[in-house]
Amino acid sequence: MNWTKLRKVACLTAAGIGLASGALAQEPNDPFRGPALDALKDKWIAYLPISAGFDLAQAWGGVVKEESQRYGMKFTIQDPNWSTDAMAQGMTSLIAERPDVIVTQNPDTQSLARLMMQANRANIAVIQMNMQGAVQTDAFVGPDYIAMGRQIANMAIEQCGEGTDTSHKISIVQGVLTGGVSYFQVQGIMEVLNGREDIEIVSSQAADWDASKARAITETVLQQHPDLCAILDMWDGQAIGTGAAVKQAGLADSVTVITSGGGASSTCELIRDDTFDIVVNYDAPGMGRDAWTSIMIALQNGGGGKLKTQVFSPTYVMTKENVDKASCWDPEIYASRLR
Repeated sequence: MNWTKLRKVACLTAAGIGLASGALAQEPNDPFRGPALDALKDKWIAYLPISAGFDLAQAWGGVVKEESQRYGMKFTIQDPNWSTDAMAQGMTSLIAERPDVIVTQNPDTQSLARLMMQANRANIAVIQMNMQGAVQTDAFVGPDYIAMGRQIANMAIEQCGEGTDTSHKISIVQGVLTGGVSYFQVQGIMEVLNGREDIEIVSSQAADWDASKARAITETVLQQHPDLCAILDMWDGQAIGTGAAVKQAGLADSVTVITSGGGASSTCELIRDDTFDIVVNYDAPGMGRDAWTSIMIALQNGGGGKLKTQVFSPTYVMTKENVDKASCWDPEIYASRLR
């Protein structure tokens, strides 16, 4: 190729680049935004937690409602107030009414399983929050509770295991036995503790997410085992009773209370006042954001079980040493968004 031809090629290339640049400058456009917004337009999100009156549900729902309103979507909420029967009735009614998305929280692994499958078959996207059911839907949003249980068990070993000057005795306070948070956490705990001769589990009882039951259970265990080393409680809302029993017995300095929860400001205060010693925090507002992301993904991909995803929420360990640096959120802010 001679110099004359090279100059022609260079001129044509430069002209092409100029034309393309001019077109981009004249018509800036994101070709993907429109279809994404169309997938959200006029859609209906129905929120069905176990109860609308506690901090986790308020955080998740507050975030999802705020984002849905930002995009002009319909958001409704039903409050079964801890009644499994009311939840099942609510889910049945919603399937008949055909929202585009149902965001729910399983009371246990089985009660809503058939209904969630039915909702998916009706092309309703189902997002499960925090409590994994027996079936997989468009998304589960929550911690990896088996991994969390293993983590908690290892922390108990650090506090009470071989080489520690303790009784090596621990107690487990479960929630609802078949509830995902309790069931899978305990599974992880037992995977670590089974067969260990340096740890003695002196009690493992269900308090059914009731702080007063957790307190009664713990009072009895402490009477029988005043040399108890640690208590593992499956949820901080329930563990309020557990920690109160330990403090009332005057054993806060010798019994380590380990629990998990969404990191609300009330939990951070309970760490500061020695009701809790260790809390594995899974950041409920962050889970709300993950739920909203899961909703967008489901709707942009056709909803109704087209994709099935486990969205495991990050966790971090809070103690008295680091709680002041933690992001402790105010439940009232999110409760007000649901009103």
